[in-house]
Amino acid sequence: MSQIKHHLRRVGGAVVTTLAALLVFLELVMPDQITRLPPGNFWLNALVRIPIEAIVVIAVLLVLPERARRVGATVLGLTLGLLTVVKIIDMGFFAVLAREFDPVLDWVLFTDGYHFLEDSMGKLGAFGVAAAAVLLAAALLTFTTLAMRRLSRLLAAHAQPTRHAVFAFASAWIVLAVLGVQIVGGIPVASQAAADLARDTALKVPQDIADRKAFEQEVKVDAFRNLPDDQLLTALRGKDVIVSFVESYGRDAVEDPEFNSAVLARLKADDAKLAAKGFASRTGFLTSSTAGGGSWLAHSTFLSGLWIDNQQRYRSLVNTDRLTLTRAFKRAGFRTVGVEPGVTYAWPEGQFYGYDQVYDSHTLDYHGPMLSWSTMPDQFVMKQFQQLEYAKKNRGPLLAEITLTSSHTPWAPMPTMLPWEQIGDGSVYGPMIAAAPGAGTVWKNDHRIRQAYASSIAYSIDSLTSYVEKYGDDNLVLVFLGDHQPASIVVGQNASKDVPISIVAKDPKVLDRIASWGWTTGLTPAPTAPVWPMNEFRDRFLTAFSPLGSPH
Repeated sequence: MSQIKHHLRRVGGAVVTTLAALLVFLELVMPDQITRLPPGNFWLNALVRIPIEAIVVIAVLLVLPERARRVGATVLGLTLGLLTVVKIIDMGFFAVLAREFDPVLDWVLFTDGYHFLEDSMGKLGAFGVAAAAVLLAAALLTFTTLAMRRLSRLLAAHAQPTRHAVFAFASAWIVLAVLGVQIVGGIPVASQAAADLARDTALKVPQDIADRKAFEQEVKVDAFRNLPDDQLLTALRGKDVIVSFVESYGRDAVEDPEFNSAVLARLKADDAKLAAKGFASRTGFLTSSTAGGGSWLAHSTFLSGLWIDNQQRYRSLVNTDRLTLTRAFKRAGFRTVGVEPGVTYAWPEGQFYGYDQVYDSHTLDYHGPMLSWSTMPDQFVMKQFQQLEYAKKNRGPLLAEITLTSSHTPWAPMPTMLPWEQIGDGSVYGPMIAAAPGAGTVWKNDHRIRQAYASSIAYSIDSLTSYVEKYGDDNLVLVFLGDHQPASIVVGQNASKDVPISIVAKDPKVLDRIASWGWTTGLTPAPTAPVWPMNEFRDRFLTAFSPLGSPH
């Protein structure tokens, strides 16, 4: 009996040791992007890689005395576990935002992500996901540390053969690295993924400090800051201007043949109905400062004329008195309003942008169902804008910044267009949304996701153009653009950050002001249409419509 127990303990110990080695090995070779996972048989591809970090760590642990080796194994285990957590977070960031996680600046995004889960899954579902994520992180830190300690004891017990193995693997790694040997999918056999991630993560701190100092200088440069109020936007005096951001309206929505047909058909039909009412349009491209999410970064880039691509820059910006495009309209004598159905909490940034009035999800008086993240349909938002502001009698010129959210992920369930007089308080959407396919149905395959995305973009654009068709008068000017491309599940990992932008007006003098821009006639941008960085638009717009006072 004692021999059986002894044998079982030996087998159990060998299994635990094997699992510990496998855990550490996989954490070392695991990439930080899902698309970098080796195709085909992951296990086979992973097992033929040689991580340089393992060779260095084993060599260091072998030369340490026993007590220092235990401490070193603990520190290394915690470090590797933490790097693995960062890798998993990076996978999520690349999948949604097409960039890596910044451990200095991006913590605030977890709060936004949690609110998104609450809106999409309910409080209980969001809490469950968050709790599972915390438990996974704790488990990785704990088990990686225990694995490293166990392996360090094994190495010490077999020091001589381990030294020979280290020499052999180190020699093989050098040869494979020099020759650039790769497995299927371009994955190098000589791996240094963990070292690269540790280096990049450590460099974030000095890079963020340098970026903060650079931004402090950039924000001081403003050619329009001291322009007299009576010289601002003189060519738009007497007009009403709507600036609308269409969530996730990216270049691929009009150019990717897999799903662009619904959007192109909508743009063509909208061109025709606008032309029938005497409106014309011009369209180009802007390169957004973000992708997949982070809409507020794009909005602030567009309105401030500064490149805002991280949370540090955003926080710094909203604590300045920068002349935003909306504030320029206010100084020119326009009433400025923000229509923000996606704002569900306090939003002090509204003061920075210079709004006289902000309508959020609580003040738009919607009595229908939510649409996943989106609090209300875009057509309802436009109808409320009509009633609350545009239809007022004896008012002055108006500037409205309207953010449309129906095309926000997960793009389901989706409303359909209604006769404007039937919208009411929004309760009419109850049966419509109940009958529409939900996110759980749409997200069963990538093709359905892309088709749902395209349908949502077509709906958002139609909400704008139908509004102009029904309510727009001779003095209405509409500027609408995408804030960023959608998530990589729609456009892939290598998509550009370009978004379409259109200007619609009935007065031909308005479009004459931008004739030199070379934009495409109509709402569908040509592939060769000009592409500008999004932060350049503010100055180009102010120059075009403030001709007497524009800097030269």
